Amino acid sequence: MIEMKVMGIALDTRTGSPIVVLHDLDNRRALPIWIGSAEASAIIRKIEKLSVTRPMTHDLIVDIIKQTKYSIDRIEINDVEKETYYATIFLTNGENELTIDSRPSDAIAVAMRADAPIYVTANVLMNGAVSTDSAKDEEEAEEFKDFIQNIKPSDFEKLIQKHQESDQ
Repeated sequence: MIEMKVMGIALDTRTGSPIVVLHDLDNRRALPIWIGSAEASAIIRKIEKLSVTRPMTHDLIVDIIKQTKYSIDRIEINDVEKETYYATIFLTNGENELTIDSRPSDAIAVAMRADAPIYVTANVLMNGAVSTDSAKDEEEAEEFKDFIQNIKPSDFEKLIQKHQESDQ
């Protein structure tokens, strides 16, 4: 699992649809997820710290969870299939844990209101993330190429020997 934060809301220039953009804590990868207008509005209100006189839907969800003595432990965006993302909200009450299936946009809006971490699985990132730090990616690729070019068969023998000694 990779922890991510909300970078902001963008608009798809072709369709005008809102996109929530998550980024990892190192700002190396971004994950764009197309969402609905209502969810985008809820996320923007939280980003901009805008208050409303009456609770909106995601505020209400958080309030209900608190009234049941549960807390929002985390959310996970854990699957993507045919450009549809899936998320789970994890609620805890002592040792009890409940999992709630959710759309990622709703889970993100709820997590932001509860200051809960947002996690994304590696398979979701592999299918949808874009690199935001190409210089760092190129640097690491060069380091790896240098490592591969300079490795000798005897290096593997030493590694196997060390592993066998630690098993005994």
